[in-house]
Amino acid sequence: MNDLDGRRVAIVMMSAIGDAVHTLPVINSLRAAAPAVHLTWILQPGPYGLVAHHPAVDEFILFDRARGPRAFLDLWQQVRHRRFDLVLALQVYFKAGVVVGMLRAPRKIGFDRRRARDLNWLFTNEHIPPRPPQHVLEQYFEFLDYLGVPRRLEWRLEASPAERARYAPLLPADHPGPTIGFVLATSKPEKDWPAERYAALADRLAADHGARVVLVGGRTPREEAAAAVVRARARTPVLDLRAQDLRRLVALTERLDVLVSPDTGPMHIGVALGVPTVGLLGYTNPKWGGPVRFRDLMVDAFGDPGEEYPSGRTYRPGRMRRIEVVDVAAKVAEALARYPRRSPSVR
Repeated sequence: MNDLDGRRVAIVMMSAIGDAVHTLPVINSLRAAAPAVHLTWILQPGPYGLVAHHPAVDEFILFDRARGPRAFLDLWQQVRHRRFDLVLALQVYFKAGVVVGMLRAPRKIGFDRRRARDLNWLFTNEHIPPRPPQHVLEQYFEFLDYLGVPRRLEWRLEASPAERARYAPLLPADHPGPTIGFVLATSKPEKDWPAERYAALADRLAADHGARVVLVGGRTPREEAAAAVVRARARTPVLDLRAQDLRRLVALTERLDVLVSPDTGPMHIGVALGVPTVGLLGYTNPKWGGPVRFRDLMVDAFGDPGEEYPSGRTYRPGRMRRIEVVDVAAKVAEALARYPRRSPSVR
């Protein structure tokens, strides 16, 4: 195994929240294998709000894409006098390649040429071996295999005691039935499940299980519109706890009995926290971007019955409407039966 202790390692992964969640097992694996390694993570402000105080990361450098070309100059001013021993280029887009190109390091490891998009492979001088497309996390783990670092499926994303105390009053612990969280929308409308079906699901879960239904996630315009539909159509009261605060989302998600979510960052957060998560996937290929745990609870509308489709960055529009309320209700019931809640300390 490469001796990484005492080395300075930069990780370039500047993408969305879900990708940041998938990066954490890589970071934890590196820290476990080399406790004295110095880890620098270059990422965007959005996911930074989720991982800002992660114990395995020594330093964060922010790349603010909203600043346009100025973002590259800002980054250059921060790194131009720095030197790293190793760069891991986990992101395959051209902008990430430019960032990798700015970093001074003798070793820059990236994806093989076939999987590196937008000429990203030009900015690295070592490449992991070619393989067919895998799940996103599996592909990140290939970097550990290349370095001889043992894999650890560990996120360490849980809320701090202070965060739990701060947000506990939002979800009183006196409800006798299970608490089910809904995530209503994603970054792409094609990945969303119809809002009126969430309303019908809320009524079904309240009737069948005495469930308390909670809306979690953010307050983007589409989430606001979907929440309005759910509140208007659901007969059972729905508690709306959405906010633009990722650490609040973590603290609330920890206290759910089940999370129901399409393919979006909060789905991966729920999985990382060990909360039984019913993933709703139809547009996105589940073998590439689906939940890495609780796959038995996933509703797969991407594939046709009996289809053995390969993994890959492939999409099938229009398939989320294939998912019926009865399908999701059955998976929630399965989750409640198969995965009883873990510890009352987080409820």
